Amino acid sequence: MLEVFLEALRSAILISGLVVIMMMLIEFFNVESHGRIFKSLGKSGFTQVLVSALLGSVPGCVGGFAVVSLYTHRLLGFGALLAMMIATAGDEAFMMLAMFPGKAALLFAILFCLAIVAGLAADRLTRKGRMIPTRLEDSYEIHAGDAPGHSECANESHSGKRHAGWKRIVMFVGVLVFLAALLSGFLEEGEAEADGLNLLSEEWMFWAFGALSLVILGALIFASDHFVDEHLWEHIVCKHLPSIFAWTFGVLVVIGTLFHFVDLETWIGDNTAWMILLAILVGLIPESGPHLVFVTLFAGGVIPFPVLLANSIVQDGHASLPLIADSKKSFLIAKGVKVALASVVFVVWGLLL
Repeated sequence: MLEVFLEALRSAILISGLVVIMMMLIEFFNVESHGRIFKSLGKSGFTQVLVSALLGSVPGCVGGFAVVSLYTHRLLGFGALLAMMIATAGDEAFMMLAMFPGKAALLFAILFCLAIVAGLAADRLTRKGRMIPTRLEDSYEIHAGDAPGHSECANESHSGKRHAGWKRIVMFVGVLVFLAALLSGFLEEGEAEADGLNLLSEEWMFWAFGALSLVILGALIFASDHFVDEHLWEHIVCKHLPSIFAWTFGVLVVIGTLFHFVDLETWIGDNTAWMILLAILVGLIPESGPHLVFVTLFAGGVIPFPVLLANSIVQDGHASLPLIADSKKSFLIAKGVKVALASVVFVVWGLLL
């Protein structure tokens, strides 16, 4: 059991570090563009669906929050909202890229195609744009100092006051230690292990994230206090990192224990239909974390690809959380459509194989 615990801890540190690095990069590009990258949408229904599906394909919550905000402000139709909710995989997208990048790319491509088809169909069957008073919260924010033309700071990510505060130092040291552990192979899974999960064994991925870590180190050196404190520390380190690590570590401990005591491959192999039903039901949860179970099981070769696909179609991380407060009807209809789509896709997949 100690080995299971230590392996889960190692993997949780590795995956959480990769997730945070990618989220910091997305935050940087979002602020650098003053939010324009998520607001430059066309007027046509096809363009809205296409762009929304692309935003949904962005790992994490940033694209999803942008689409929900635009939808609730009558700037996007329901088809565009549905396309985003199908295309997005939430924070689990980061995990998939870390665990099985090739299969993750295939999954994202399938979700994107389904999102386009479903979004265009929904646009033809529903009325576009409905005024819903809302005030979106819990998103990647562009603060007053980030806005273009602001007198105090024209570009908050690299202008303004800079001080070597404790938050900047803690993040710099943390990224530096993670970079050293990554490139030294300290976080790499041992080759001698016969059981367990094969997480991120590709050496090129280690070096790629090592390069990205250097970019973050540069941002921590030259970025303004506002960007470091508000965008990186408050939003990513304080809000996202604890939950990402807790869910990752907890799920890996549970899965590792099950691998140790239970023959999951035989059980799930004989109960695929029940696993599909469970994947769809768990997908209804509007939160990142629970869906990691299916990501981890697929990475370990326990469940087939259709089960992961069904869960990914129905789930949307926590991108839809603001939608529940603003339009429960839109949330329920979208989830209902996604459940039906996941069921149809699984049946078709079974008939073709």
